[in-house]
Amino acid sequence: MATQTEMEETISQAIDKVSAGLRELSLKIHENPELCYGEHKAHDAICNYLNTLGLDVKPKAYGLETSFLAEYGNEDGKVVDFCAEYDALPEIGHGCGHNLIAVSSIASFLGVVAVMKQTKVPGKVRLLGTPAEEGGGGKIKLIEAGALKNTTASLMSHPTPQFPHMPADSAGVAFGSCLAATGILAHFTGKPAHAAQMPWAGVNALDAASLAYQAVGLLRQHIRPSDRINIIIPEGGTAPNIIPDKARIRVNVRSETFKEMNALRIRVENCMKGAALATGCEVDIVAAMDPYADIRPNESLCTEFTRYMVSKGKEYYCDLRKKDIGSFSTDMGNISYEVPSFHGHYFIPTPPGTAMHTEGFRDSAQTEEAHDITMSVGKGMAVAGLKVLVDDSFAAQVKEYFEQDKKLR
Repeated sequence: MATQTEMEETISQAIDKVSAGLRELSLKIHENPELCYGEHKAHDAICNYLNTLGLDVKPKAYGLETSFLAEYGNEDGKVVDFCAEYDALPEIGHGCGHNLIAVSSIASFLGVVAVMKQTKVPGKVRLLGTPAEEGGGGKIKLIEAGALKNTTASLMSHPTPQFPHMPADSAGVAFGSCLAATGILAHFTGKPAHAAQMPWAGVNALDAASLAYQAVGLLRQHIRPSDRINIIIPEGGTAPNIIPDKARIRVNVRSETFKEMNALRIRVENCMKGAALATGCEVDIVAAMDPYADIRPNESLCTEFTRYMVSKGKEYYCDLRKKDIGSFSTDMGNISYEVPSFHGHYFIPTPPGTAMHTEGFRDSAQTEEAHDITMSVGKGMAVAGLKVLVDDSFAAQVKEYFEQDKKLR
């Protein structure tokens, strides 16, 4: 088998070779933004690109119209997945840079394939197309369909503006997490009446929604600093002279862990139930989304990615004593609860003050400099993923960290 240095060089050269083609693919995805579960152009473009390279690609994988699976290798070993995202945001387009996520994971996949073609590496590398990250829970659907049942490790990385709390020369975060998130809809039902002639005959559903809104506001005094509760009232009546008999509240709840998020969700739901009781309304509470788990970063995968990136002059945060916890949520967290996972964040140049999910970040995600950084990240992920396949002691360490983390959840 080739040496570590030789395999890293093979990965680097392979990704450099496909970089121009991946740049074209990235721009094609960026110029044709598609919402969750509707990413048909991106799905087809990626599958066609991989087909031109002579790779085996299964479109519409695992019963999802816009998922796909490309794989290389054999069944005699471990399985490493790279997750590709490619859905966009309503109105803004690719304001979350998923075009870059797609090509970073494709680059990693192709880098590992190049090594496997040159040297005898047991196992399999896979590129998993994961649609609908933006609220659709595509990875959750893939988990339910059994897509991860044989996976040894799963990796992906996300572009972002420079984190203000990180040093200016920092290239990104390797050992990081995010907030677990869920959403609920509370449907309040009262009784209509004329607001001037017989208001006493009505039961005001908007009163219940307003009371619930204020109850949650008071609850915020007693939650953790990292917790988030965000509310809108999308329905609250149709005319001011009619007592509203229907009202709806939409709530998002986020906490540092899945367990804490569920506990906070119950407290929020109790605010809804108490408001209904106080106003004489009925309330029906339903899930508004599949819950997203926090990311459980695997120490070994993060350390190996960081080692390689530092060797190339890229400094990444990887303090195993303290995860960097971002105020965002992703369904990659759900995968990290199933298998050892890596979800890095890498910084791309943006105008000052640029945030995610904005037109400014959308425009930054199509620059050549952002692409070049993305290719370097693809190399780092490929090195970490390949080590799982070729180094049994490293793979055992990855698994051990994962099993130990289960006790902390």
